[in-house]
Amino acid sequence: MNPTKRNYRATFILDNSGKEDTIEQIIEGVKTEIAAIQGEVTAVENLGKKDFARVTDAKLTSATYVHVNFAAPAEGPGALKERLRLNSNVYRTFVESV
Repeated sequence: MNPTKRNYRATFILDNSGKEDTIEQIIEGVKTEIAAIQGEVTAVENLGKKDFARVTDAKLTSATYVHVNFAAPAEGPGALKERLRLNSNVYRTFVESV
C-alpha cells in the first residue's frame, strides 16, 4: 500500500562552526534523513549565513539557513525532527505544510 504523501517545507538552521563538515555535506546528510522517512526532496535553497535576531548562545550568533521542500507521509515531519534532534550540525528545525 502506498501512503498518501503531503508536501512540506522545512527550514533548517545549520551550524558547522568548529567542525570539518561543509554546509553541502550537512545538507546531503539532511536529505539522507528525509529519504529515511520515505520522503522525496523536491527543492533545496541555501539562504546563506544570517545573524540571529535573538541570540540564545553567545558562542553562536549566526548560522546558515536552508529551505528544503519535500513530500512525505503525514507522520514524516515528526519522525524527521526526532531523527535530527541529536544531530549537532542541525541547530534548529521548523517544518510546515504547504
